[in-house]
Amino acid sequence: MGNMPEIWFPHLGIEIEHLSRVAFHIFGQEVYWYGIIIGIGVLLALALALHEAKRTGQNPENYVDVALFGIIFAVIGARMYYVIFSWELYADNPLKIFALREGGLAIYGGIIAGIITVIVYTKKKGLNFWLVADTAAPSLLLGQIIGRWGNFFNREAFGGYTDNLFAMRYLKEQVHNVNPSVLEHTLTINGAEYIQVHPTFLYESLWNLMILILLLLLKKRKKFDGQIFGCYILGYACGRVWIEGLRTDQLMIGNFAVSQLLSVMLMIGAVVLLWYLNKKEKRLLN
Repeated sequence: MGNMPEIWFPHLGIEIEHLSRVAFHIFGQEVYWYGIIIGIGVLLALALALHEAKRTGQNPENYVDVALFGIIFAVIGARMYYVIFSWELYADNPLKIFALREGGLAIYGGIIAGIITVIVYTKKKGLNFWLVADTAAPSLLLGQIIGRWGNFFNREAFGGYTDNLFAMRYLKEQVHNVNPSVLEHTLTINGAEYIQVHPTFLYESLWNLMILILLLLLKKRKKFDGQIFGCYILGYACGRVWIEGLRTDQLMIGNFAVSQLLSVMLMIGAVVLLWYLNKKEKRLLN
């Protein structure tokens, strides 16, 4: 087979010969790149939120507290969301629910739990939820942009077969739970078997980067509290609708992808929220 690349973007001319999921070992335990990348995303997201809090005259300590509680409950929420919609994997052995090292986190569950955490925190502290949400929204996007690259190292969260410009090849032996529709297009090159798929982690990361840039531009023309947060929900949900449709590992309810259904509901909810907050602000000004 020779020194064939493990990951390959044939139309972009990018070949990666070796990319391990494991970054290093501590006391015999493997430390995965996935966790390191998520950790980097969290730290940079917090740094951005603290910068924005200082710029707008808010107390940065509130955002440290929100981050600490938010991370804990976001992980719990992401796991619960995944387990609920993949219960067949855990019904016979419920203790596997706690085996986080085996994977199984759904980002929408984390976002929902994080928002609930902020609602509870701001209510207890007597803070303006919409202002806090506006401050945190770009930070959430930054964390998501970086965090999606953990999926790249894990060889997961990809789509179905494609031969477009961004087509990505993984060595078949390094990928688990591959959809049969993807295996139908297995490629054999110099004795090495590859699957060729949509790099949906990349699509989502780039989409989120575009939304982040738009939010940072909108921030200078913000008209009411909640506007940045509402646009974040709307923009992110619009991206998930089409990106989720490309994936082959969706969590399903019957014949429908859970994240697509939720995205559509969030899009509608975000439009209604923005309309309501804008109308409320105009009424106060009058």
